[in-house]
Amino acid sequence: MTRDELLALMDHFSASVLYRMEYEEGDTRLVLEKAPPAPAVPLMAAAPAAVPAAAVAPAAPALESDAPQAEGSAIKAPLVGTFYAAPSPEDAPFVKAGDTVKKNDTVCIIEAMKMMSEVPAPCDCVIEEVLPASGELVGFGQPLFRIREL
Repeated sequence: MTRDELLALMDHFSASVLYRMEYEEGDTRLVLEKAPPAPAVPLMAAAPAAVPAAAVAPAAPALESDAPQAEGSAIKAPLVGTFYAAPSPEDAPFVKAGDTVKKNDTVCIIEAMKMMSEVPAPCDCVIEEVLPASGELVGFGQPLFRIREL
């Protein structure tokens, strides 16, 4: 095999879907290998709840939705899921209208795929209004609380 033929074979191998190739001619043996393709990842493999809500909330852009839009500042849903105002049905809500909260205080929980994600306050603020009802499905970027920053 000439040098040009060898280079052409290597180019074809690189462009192919093969990840291993062996070529033998007489006393010459050539083995070409590349990393096998990564296994396909199911669409639902990355559970948003595995990411801390504090890391997601600041980067979450507001999206258009059918939910009523709150005027002024708002705490928005960092993921799609079920909104819970309290840790359990028997407990008092984390916050209610008129409450003052500090940055990173938990204001609610959103359940997605059996994972509970606490939603923190993005700043020191007063909760002006709780927008969804407890147990209501909320969408990504949907306002959950109307707030007044301190």
